[in-house]
Amino acid sequence: DFCLSRGLGDVYKRQQLFGWKVRWEGPSKYDGYTVHVGTDEDYLALYALPQQERPDEESYYRTGAVNHFGILVDDLDAIEKKVLEAGYRTHSHQTYDPGSRFYFHDHDDIEWEVVSYA
Repeated sequence: DFCLSRGLGDVYKRQQLFGWKVRWEGPSKYDGYTVHVGTDEDYLALYALPQQERPDEESYYRTGAVNHFGILVDDLDAIEKKVLEAGYRTHSHQTYDPGSRFYFHDHDDIEWEVVSYA
């Protein structure tokens, strides 16, 4: 699980960007809220406490925090267009083995690497 410190808005954007769906959502452990978002085969379990003590702390300093997620896509340009239309800024466009990639940060400051091997 990783935290949803700023609500579910980014969850629904991720659905649109990567063709994911919400597989399940509801109340969970410690009065928190969990959303499972992904495909029929794979998903991310997103979790939020009812109140977080330090939601803005950089992910590198949080115990058990996520560094970044890598998403493999067929059409890098099409996904970048969706990412930009969703209001995110892309950066670090690079091509090296095994493919081309770009990065963006969501509203929870989680970094996403979007890569294509095509």
